[in-house]
Amino acid sequence: MRRSVVFYATVDGKCPVRDFLDSLPGKAAQKVTWVLSLLEDLAVVPSSYFKKLVGTEDIWECRIPFGSNAYRIFCFFAGSSVVVLTHGLVKKSQKTPRGEIDRAEEYRKDFLKRRPRS
Repeated sequence: MRRSVVFYATVDGKCPVRDFLDSLPGKAAQKVTWVLSLLEDLAVVPSSYFKKLVGTEDIWECRIPFGSNAYRIFCFFAGSSVVVLTHGLVKKSQKTPRGEIDRAEEYRKDFLKRRPRS
């Protein structure tokens, strides 16, 4: 089974995850791209790279360790084979900031509300 990875965009065309990816240094960006390719290609992605956030409305986290940094990209499923990336951050502490989870949930609601029905 192959998944598609798509970037969430706001109503006015802003793309938070693209802005995040564009801000990364070259080698970190390569590692992030590699982990995102696992999302597309593997039926079961190892939980070290992809994990559902407990206590959320279907928000998942792509986890990318690189050097001394921990990069996180928030995402959700739109159907069984589409993963929508919302935004990312460089994680500074053990706990994922609640505000970032709330932001991902808002983006998810917005995406699902605006998505064309088939």
